[in-house]
Amino acid sequence: MSSPSPALTRTSVVIVGAGPAGLTVANLLRGAGVGCVVLEAESREFIERRPRAGFMEEWAVRALARHGLADRLLERAETQAEFEFRFGGERHVLRTAELSGSRHFVYPQPLLVTDLVAAYADASGGDVRFGVRDVRLHEVDGDRPAVTYADPVTGVRHLVECDFVAGCDGARGVSRAAIPDGRTVLTRYDHGVSWLALLAEAPPSADGVVFGIHESGLGAHMARSPEITRYYLQVAPGEQAGNWSHARVWDALHTRLAAAGARPLTEGPLAEKVVLDMHNYVVEPMAYGRLYLAGDSAHLVAPIAAKGLNLAINDALLLADALLAHYKKGDDRGLAGYSAACLRRVWQYLEFSQWLSEVLHGASSGDRFRAGTAAARLRRLLGSQSAAKAFAGLYIGEEADM
Repeated sequence: MSSPSPALTRTSVVIVGAGPAGLTVANLLRGAGVGCVVLEAESREFIERRPRAGFMEEWAVRALARHGLADRLLERAETQAEFEFRFGGERHVLRTAELSGSRHFVYPQPLLVTDLVAAYADASGGDVRFGVRDVRLHEVDGDRPAVTYADPVTGVRHLVECDFVAGCDGARGVSRAAIPDGRTVLTRYDHGVSWLALLAEAPPSADGVVFGIHESGLGAHMARSPEITRYYLQVAPGEQAGNWSHARVWDALHTRLAAAGARPLTEGPLAEKVVLDMHNYVVEPMAYGRLYLAGDSAHLVAPIAAKGLNLAINDALLLADALLAHYKKGDDRGLAGYSAACLRRVWQYLEFSQWLSEVLHGASSGDRFRAGTAAARLRRLLGSQSAAKAFAGLYIGEEADM
């Protein structure tokens, strides 16, 4: 007896993954009257609580606001206008907002995802299917691509026919895996260090981002809310989070963030301890046939410079614009140039992340050359107005085409 045919849906664009990239594309398409279906392997509750970073560059916030997707963000987000290095027992503050004319917005990614889901699914009735299983992409290099998946409750397979697929399901998702070997090039760079990511239930001890450069390793402070602070500690590759007790963590943070005139750290329970390997990757091109990758499906930037969320939004804006040009104007130049347009900013941010990594990790590298060149970069940055302005522009991000 033959198996029953899958339940069929027809739409213009299937979006695989309900993260910031996928949901931004979905909202922009839905708002312009272009049909789309969002498929997400996790539950709505999970993606709205999944811990992720929350540094957003002002150009990205303004872009979302132009589409009516940043009302709650603008109401609730903290903003940061300065950046601080600590080394040699001294504080060195860079007024990034004054230097660049822009600010960082601090808005944890789960809150942004919550807002984008509500705008798409609740406010405009968009089609998003949570908890889907065994997602498969078909014929993405042809004229009639499709995506199939299994219902999480009944196991019934569903078929969604479409014109295009937006692969926004991350590094381990099915979208990138659907591209045949040899059709893309994956470039990877390993910084050779790991960070212990910590979420402390304690008020921030500084106004903005603080990087403590120390011979024993980096220590970093990032305000998240009036009650929560994100900290990072540089650790050896392969280190286990369980090796870092509460006392050991706070002792290292006090040591690495110490500086004359600095407010003392406010300690608190550690709600999260996760070791992150500092590495980057890029997939080129970010498209194959009628499949377009966005966000972590296409690239990963280590959290050294807090660029990942912003790159995901940039991809989504470019992809949505290209798709809308196809449907509204019959113009496919945006789709043809999508990958190259995204990669300009991706490589710019990767270069900045690598530069900053050398500054932050040189002192603890055990290599006199790296330590010396890192110190020279810091002296130039802190002693030159033009160098400081260039740093601030790259750190905050720029809306202009890169």
